Amino acid sequence: MKNLYINTRFFFSLIGVGIVYVLAFFFPFLMWVAHSILLGCFLAAMVDYLFLFNPKNAVLAQRILPEKLSNGDENFVKIDIKNNYSFKIRTKIIDEIPFQFQKRDFLITKDIESGRNTFFQYSLEPKERGEYSFGNLNIYASSPLGFISKRFNFQKDAILPAYPSFVHLRKYELMALQSEFMLGGIKKIRKLGHTMEFEQIKEYVPGDDIRTINWKATSKTNRLMVNQFQDEKSQRIFILIDKGRTMKMPFNGLSLLDYSINAAMALSHIILKKGDRAGMMTFSKKTENKVAAENKSGQLKKISEALYNIKTDFFESDFNRLYQDVKYSLNQRSLVLLFTNFETLDGLNRQLKYLRGIAKNHLLVVVFFKNSELQTLIQKNPENMQEIYDEIVAEKFEFEKKLIIQELRKYGIYTVYTLPENLNIDVINKYLEIKARGIL
Repeated sequence: MKNLYINTRFFFSLIGVGIVYVLAFFFPFLMWVAHSILLGCFLAAMVDYLFLFNPKNAVLAQRILPEKLSNGDENFVKIDIKNNYSFKIRTKIIDEIPFQFQKRDFLITKDIESGRNTFFQYSLEPKERGEYSFGNLNIYASSPLGFISKRFNFQKDAILPAYPSFVHLRKYELMALQSEFMLGGIKKIRKLGHTMEFEQIKEYVPGDDIRTINWKATSKTNRLMVNQFQDEKSQRIFILIDKGRTMKMPFNGLSLLDYSINAAMALSHIILKKGDRAGMMTFSKKTENKVAAENKSGQLKKISEALYNIKTDFFESDFNRLYQDVKYSLNQRSLVLLFTNFETLDGLNRQLKYLRGIAKNHLLVVVFFKNSELQTLIQKNPENMQEIYDEIVAEKFEFEKKLIIQELRKYGIYTVYTLPENLNIDVINKYLEIKARGIL
């Protein structure tokens, strides 16, 4: 009986019977009508019970889950339900989705013909990494009488991990192959020269760079020959992720740390596709989650696992410790992308000597974030004194960010200053630009 549920139609019928009983006090002939209706209601409920509870496996359902969830992206959960009753049923589907989504009003209704299937899907967008536990898939089936419902339970306690964003990796790969990214138009990267990795000697054709003419080969063959170069591969690209308190700031439900983790995943995929070596580490009070820079077949999975296992209490970050570990861990010149956030010039100056120390031996790119809320205040037309004051304060903070960029450029440190939602594209674009210019 624990799967028996009485529908509102039965209670409305009883309310109707009660109204007839009240009227029977004034019109005695209605008393027999009320008795008949009451008896009919209970008989209909009994028939409904027999129809719903007599067949076995009358409803079959399956929740189809992805292998893992992609953090910050839409993930689709599919439901397949089959009606084995000999009549049409109305179903209410209540899926007990993980508590992290705080979605307590989940309800989908479907009418299913006898012997037919219905198939639908809904989306979930996780905002943090970790494990997501699904409860029961509850199907409440009722017959055309609609007096009672029978509950069916399926697939209790399914657990899915939420990994750093991976669903758009293929899209970024296709964009990287064209060396251009769509962001309010097409940004083309102009190649300023070539790298020095030799590929072959070939015959000159109009349009080849005359600076690459190989005069020795030309004299031997009596034809104009040129050296052909390719983008240098197997370069070391190292990703550093700050997991200190400045990275706790949330935008659209996702912290700056998780935006950085998602960008690191996308960037690592492009780095490996380009033939370079990708590595990473995180830091706060100490450095953790270290992955050596390699380009082996399982490297992306190793980086993905390291990113998934990042945990932090958002302590104050120790850049001195970071500098020491980078000095002894990276013994060859590398491209180092540092994901962090500086809100003030004073905050940068406290750490600048350590950044300069890293930049002496490596090509350092500091990635930090625009505050989208400040951008909204700056672009808003103020209508009163309070809004004017807010706009002035926002412009002050934005100006300080520009000073930070200038200060870093003074010491040959490159920067990526971007909105959190544009982080993936802008970081990959910067990597492709550095590769194209051959400055590593």
